[in-house]
Amino acid sequence: MSAVWMVKVVGLGLVAISLSVELLGWLGRRLRPRKIRNEVLFFPSEMSCVEHIVNPNSPYTCLCPFPHGVETSFSRLLRILLSASSTLDLCVFAFSNMDLCRAVLALHNKGVIMRVLTDKDYAAITGSQIGVLRKAGICVRCDGGSRGSVYMHHKFAVVDGRLLITGSLNWTLQAVQANMENVLVTEEPDLLRPFIKEFDRLWVCNEPGQHHSLGT
Repeated sequence: MSAVWMVKVVGLGLVAISLSVELLGWLGRRLRPRKIRNEVLFFPSEMSCVEHIVNPNSPYTCLCPFPHGVETSFSRLLRILLSASSTLDLCVFAFSNMDLCRAVLALHNKGVIMRVLTDKDYAAITGSQIGVLRKAGICVRCDGGSRGSVYMHHKFAVVDGRLLITGSLNWTLQAVQANMENVLVTEEPDLLRPFIKEFDRLWVCNEPGQHHSLGT
């Protein structure tokens, strides 16, 4: 065998080995179990600009006085919420935070199918964003009309049926900026399923017409 052929054979062998290593690496990544997401956020959150998160396509530079480009618990919460691509089920006692409202509206405008459950009394307080969601065409149901003083005190959201956001945090400015609160974000199926079941139960229980005192 000539030296030229020897070089070609060795070269082809090296290429084959390289391709084999790449293929094995690809197969390993495909077969490796996906890491389940678990994350904990604590509040109060430091003040920072979130305009680039809520409105990333804006051609304008935000001139607000808050720090820009700072990652905080609240910015993480917004990013997680905005990761929804198909559905969002939201079950919250009080909802008055305008940035969270803007995030929900942004998802609605992108075509994300949305269901919102909230407490009947707190849906009507000053500053509540529930009316804004309804005017945008988002389906909202209120709980609490048939049980007297019992509040619908849940605070959780299910993103795309695969990710749970829950904890002590009310969706209010006070809770985000001034209270000691916690939020758990998880994809653990055993934790996710009961929340999906509870949301569906409350959604059916509060279907318009079930209780004459409930709004739609």
